[in-house]
Amino acid sequence: MNREIRNSAKALIIKDGKMAAIRIRDAGEEWYIMPGGGMEAEETMQEAVCREVMEELGIEVKCGDLLFVVEGVHGERFHRVDLVFACDYVAYRPDASLHGDTNQVGIDWLDISTLNRQPLYPSKLRRQIMNYWQGKPWRVYLGNEEAGDPECTD
Repeated sequence: MNREIRNSAKALIIKDGKMAAIRIRDAGEEWYIMPGGGMEAEETMQEAVCREVMEELGIEVKCGDLLFVVEGVHGERFHRVDLVFACDYVAYRPDASLHGDTNQVGIDWLDISTLNRQPLYPSKLRRQIMNYWQGKPWRVYLGNEEAGDPECTD
């Protein structure tokens, strides 16, 4: 099989008990994804996170530690590996040149206390982000997420 593997550096930005998320609309449905994307040549993952967040949200962040790894082995033209980093909110930059994701229709701040009931994908991140925020143990490697995996509403 000749599928490419695509690393995607993602940002978990938490401010006042809420996390930044990109609202996506496709085929009449809406859901959320985390800001971030692919790396450019000679760019570290942390540099990619900062650049992507600025391009997608107009927010300057300081990238910290790697928190989560989740894969999407099937369902896309490539094998996706999402690496999620903790990021500190620094400032909103109204002069930033925004380049949104495909089908991006907005930016929202999701309440972490109800994240398990929000349509955030990959869904395996929902409970682990809540655990991280609450100071509870969390898993780093979340494995593969297939389309149709059960919702994480526990």
